[in-house]
Amino acid sequence: MGSLAAADEPLPPLKYPQARRDDSIVDDYHGVLVPDPYRWMEQLDSDEVKEFVGAQAAVSDAVLSTCDEHRGRLRGQLTALFDHPRFRAPFKRGAGSGSYYFYFHNPGLRPHSALYVQHGLGGEPSVLLDPNAFSVDGTVSLGMVGVSDDGDYLAYGTSASGSDWVTIRVMRVRDREHLPDTLNWVKFSRIAWTRDGLGFFYSRFPAPRDGGALDSGIKTDVNLNHEVYYHFLGTDQSQDVLCWRDPDHPRYIYIPEVTEDGKYVVLSVSETSDPVNKLYYCDLSSLAHGLEGMKGTDGVLPFVKLVDKFEAYYGLIANDGTEFTFLTNKDAPRYKLSRVDVGEPESSWTDVLPEHDKAVLESACAVHGDKLLVNYLSDVKYVLQMRSLVTGELLHDIPIDIGTVNGISGRRVDSEVFIEFASFLTPGIIYRCDVSAEVPEMSVYREISVPGFDRNEFEAKQVFYPSKDGTKIPMFIVSKKDLNLNGSHPALLFGYGGFGMSVTPQFSVTRVVLMRHLGFVACVANVRGGGEYGEGWHRAGALANKQNCFDDFAAAGEFLVSAGYTNPTRLCIEGGSNGGLLVAACLNQRPDLFGCALAHVGVMDMLRFHKFTIGRAWTCDFGCSENEEEFHWLIKYSPLHNVRRPWEKGAAGWGGQYPPTMLLTADHDDRVVPSHTLKFLATMQHVLRAGEEGSPQTNPIIARIERKSGHGCGRSTQKIIDEAADRYAFAAKMMGVSWID
Repeated sequence: MGSLAAADEPLPPLKYPQARRDDSIVDDYHGVLVPDPYRWMEQLDSDEVKEFVGAQAAVSDAVLSTCDEHRGRLRGQLTALFDHPRFRAPFKRGAGSGSYYFYFHNPGLRPHSALYVQHGLGGEPSVLLDPNAFSVDGTVSLGMVGVSDDGDYLAYGTSASGSDWVTIRVMRVRDREHLPDTLNWVKFSRIAWTRDGLGFFYSRFPAPRDGGALDSGIKTDVNLNHEVYYHFLGTDQSQDVLCWRDPDHPRYIYIPEVTEDGKYVVLSVSETSDPVNKLYYCDLSSLAHGLEGMKGTDGVLPFVKLVDKFEAYYGLIANDGTEFTFLTNKDAPRYKLSRVDVGEPESSWTDVLPEHDKAVLESACAVHGDKLLVNYLSDVKYVLQMRSLVTGELLHDIPIDIGTVNGISGRRVDSEVFIEFASFLTPGIIYRCDVSAEVPEMSVYREISVPGFDRNEFEAKQVFYPSKDGTKIPMFIVSKKDLNLNGSHPALLFGYGGFGMSVTPQFSVTRVVLMRHLGFVACVANVRGGGEYGEGWHRAGALANKQNCFDDFAAAGEFLVSAGYTNPTRLCIEGGSNGGLLVAACLNQRPDLFGCALAHVGVMDMLRFHKFTIGRAWTCDFGCSENEEEFHWLIKYSPLHNVRRPWEKGAAGWGGQYPPTMLLTADHDDRVVPSHTLKFLATMQHVLRAGEEGSPQTNPIIARIERKSGHGCGRSTQKIIDEAADRYAFAAKMMGVSWID
């Protein structure tokens, strides 16, 4: 167990604030009484919560002040390496000589990337929209963009303090002139332009009856009654056309998409985060007077329910008239491509590209008429192929290095495709692929270079280790070359394991600094619950099987120790969101295995998560305490309800204490609300008697609470650097890791 004695200098005794416990709050879950003494921390706008947050911030500041030597050096090195040009793949709008290319670019240390535009591929680029002008402190970010098909108009959404709430505005591209259009109460949406460029579909929630403002403080209320609207350019939001609502199903979420031919609007309908959806479509040409004729009416669009059961996932790939091609997991846990004639949906479903026997079909992009660029994930490594959209047959393999395809930009009207690639040791390459050639020609369009980074200093490899039940789990290990496996190295173990999300190789400036100057070994465990091997892998770590995620993660730590990479006093675990839950649950179950823990924005109260904002959508992965069987799954691992004193007989652990722990959250996180972290923090400090005289718990249990920030999206470059410097300086100090020049 990593302890303060191992650090360069011992910390002074910490005095933690004594949070009020209300022992009268006891919930009855199917006959089981469960106290919730910190329920008051769910009222995030209350003075008492603000006072508690301030007092905890003082404790963390005191601890971090002892880490200043590492913190200053980390901040300096991170700033130096972050100061390099970064690009995203361009996307094209318009046709022929009137085509425009749009892309995001950050020259280095700007808070946010700006949106650039250039006329033609060889045109002179200029800034179209700079989010750095949205706010003085960089806390307003660009949430989403949508450019009309002709390239004339840009609709974009801004988000304040990292919130999921978005405000949409519109700009004319040619002269950067803003239209008066302002759309509020937008959340979980897409900007879907109609082909005529007169407006776009978007999704929103009803405005609150009290007329409350978005910046009045974090709103934790459950989001209900999502609706789809069409907005005509140059009009007030009050005149928007209501296209779809379903009061009988207030929990449904709707995402609109317009087909590339402009004829249909397709509505993806979901209720949870599960990879299943319903699918509706509307033939826009069937509207007698078009969308204009819907103005002022109380009706909705005549959507046809193509798929009206939550049985599988369907993602639109392309359509030719009434024939639609979808990416789906219907009877195919590793996904396939299927086609249907929407005029005869009962009898016409056929498989265009059947499920692969091993690899997961991650994505497919229809390009240059009847070609498909498909992207497979095989043992957490990407494979690109060109196939026929008509038959699915393989036309060409497209070779890429071991790494991650982060995006493919192209349309059927285009003869070129842009492919965004990165790996642990490749900061980023944007390839341009000419798909009109008989053999697709790949060329490097842009390559991201990080001054001072030499990939030859490091190596990345993949290992497979056994979990508790014998299942082989893949893990990437990145380190300096020629590592001496003597068990002395600090190691950072990262995991996620939820919602079918795959964690694939990515470049990280922070990881480079940790490896180079603190000697860290960086590890990514692809535990069950993710999507690395399709829906089977996901389901093996969800609901009643959730414990597999924690077993897999603990087994990763045991492997790193047994293989000589590190030892328990120098093994730091880290994860965010569902990964924060992963870290916290493992912290409770195996406090002996880790030397430090960093849990970001974690779901910590598994009995009440569904009561806040969009938490209800996660019951597909976790279950819900309102169901008796599922309650018994949740209570066994819920971080908030399983803090034990390792030194007491019968408790988890080995008789020691919890490792140094930093919980990270943000005051405007309206996805995983801060109450999760605050309640868990207070519980840990109380149960472990942290700071009390004679308590074996001398390792610090602290929280870093970011102001004017959210779940993680839209953070400025400086916020990213400052947080990384804080948390890794803490980890290095607590584990006694020295700086390497």
